[in-house]
Amino acid sequence: MKLKQISIFLENSPGRLYDTTNALATAGLNLRSLCIADTSAFGVLRILISDVNLARHIVMEKHLPARVEEVLAIELDDIPGSLAQVLKLLMEAKINVDYMYALAGGGNGKAVMIFHFNDNDRALEILQHAGIRLLDAASLGMLENQQT
Repeated sequence: MKLKQISIFLENSPGRLYDTTNALATAGLNLRSLCIADTSAFGVLRILISDVNLARHIVMEKHLPARVEEVLAIELDDIPGSLAQVLKLLMEAKINVDYMYALAGGGNGKAVMIFHFNDNDRALEILQHAGIRLLDAASLGMLENQQT
């Protein structure tokens, strides 16, 4: 249950984030989750979006460097220690978290975390074996079977 995420590299200047998100919105795309990390020169906007293929086309038209990556979305009980338990399983398997970010919850007592690991396939096996709920594209309002 890997998801397609698009990472867009943006110049760190006023209006660049607006221009990008406005272009996606104008195309009727819905952001499902996002994270932005910055340096002094540029930012990396990581998004789960309703249609990765269309989003990729739009950012290419705007001449923005971008790449599509696979990530995993896991659902956790929204209680102290639940994330640490998952991270312990992965640590014991020597799987590194390259990055992660949270997805706003729906108020159902659950938290959703988006992960990119140094070995997504192995992480997927470990999480499934441990009975941790992984979310698919449909559960996040994304098109399934996205080509890139």
